[in-house]
Amino acid sequence: TLRRHMQSRHKMSYLKWCKANNFDSMLPDDAKERRSQAHEALKQTRVGDHFTTVNPANDHKKLEPFSQELFREAAIQWLIETDQPISAFDHPTYQNMIAMAACATKGVKI
Repeated sequence: TLRRHMQSRHKMSYLKWCKANNFDSMLPDDAKERRSQAHEALKQTRVGDHFTTVNPANDHKKLEPFSQELFREAAIQWLIETDQPISAFDHPTYQNMIAMAACATKGVKI
């Protein structure tokens, strides 16, 4: 093809013309190099030590054991920080949420 001919016989003059006219070289070797650079740019970099491995079986051990006092303090803190009325504790949806959380054996995450 013409591009292979230009690469083998007239490479220097073609590259000089490309530079003078601010044109990307379309010679096969140059096009191949651009494709490989684009492919390298798409590769995901390694994150290395940015993340740590967590064993889900041991994740529940971070929670404090349940106590009525601890639950009461957490509920009151939630009530105050979210500016909820005291009657929120009596709401059926809240009661249902607490009942479901009480059945969890490894803690609850929202």
